[in-house]
Amino acid sequence: MKIGIKGIRRVSAVVVTAGAVLTAGAFTAPAQAATLNTPTITAKGGFVMNNGTGSTLFTKAADTRLSTGSTTKIMTARVVLGQPNLNLDSKVTVQKAYSDYIVSKTASSAHLIVGDKVTVRQLLYGLMLPSGCDAAYALADKFGSGSTRAARVKSFIGKMNSTAKGLGLTNTHFDSFDGIGSGGNYSTPRDLTKIASNAMKYSTFRTVVGTKSTKQKVTTKSGGYRYMSWTNTNNLLGSYAGTIGVKTGSGPEAKYCLVFAATRGGKTVIGTVLASSSVANRTADAKKLMDYGFKK
Repeated sequence: MKIGIKGIRRVSAVVVTAGAVLTAGAFTAPAQAATLNTPTITAKGGFVMNNGTGSTLFTKAADTRLSTGSTTKIMTARVVLGQPNLNLDSKVTVQKAYSDYIVSKTASSAHLIVGDKVTVRQLLYGLMLPSGCDAAYALADKFGSGSTRAARVKSFIGKMNSTAKGLGLTNTHFDSFDGIGSGGNYSTPRDLTKIASNAMKYSTFRTVVGTKSTKQKVTTKSGGYRYMSWTNTNNLLGSYAGTIGVKTGSGPEAKYCLVFAATRGGKTVIGTVLASSSVANRTADAKKLMDYGFKK
């Protein structure tokens, strides 16, 4: 079959056009990928990682030491769950010292009642949902070593610091069991995220921090029972699809903090914002960072 000069030109034109389309396609794909803008947050520090791979997805002053507020309680729970031969159903009698502490510090409370017997599992709910400093005190008193309450609390805080050291964290230090310290309670967005990631390996921790609200039956001093109702301070639960935890925090020095985690499509992102300017802003910061983490 013969092809004239005009025919050859037409074939060449088609080949050139196809090549141009292919070449254009090669350049447009990266351009589309580059449209994912790094989010801006109000928090002083932020960090997000892929919980499955440990790869960093976002940083802002990620290694700057900041006050942690009640996000400290993540480590409180982690130390309890790491105890050998832990019996989550063992009972703890609520002491007057715990309620006196709440009053003296004007602290967040699980409203534990003196004389009631509550299980360790229930104390973990009281610790993580309403951010009960009385529950934190009870756990430190039970799981610290020593012949006096002060010695046991000191021992427990020592366990918090040794656990942080064991995780390879060099920018974290605790001087309290609940975040109400005397200036020596600090961590970084990166370190806190790693603490939370480690705590999430415990099924009990995942269950507790993923609970929006709970009603727990506890034994009273007289041998009867009452119900304690606790609601989670983490408003991402129920407002951000896939949220699985973790913990809020606030304080005069800490401002507004949030350690967060969510799973979508088999991918879990986990992160921290520290020293945000309000409850609304820390929530907005976390949502922005999770949105970004899932797309990245």
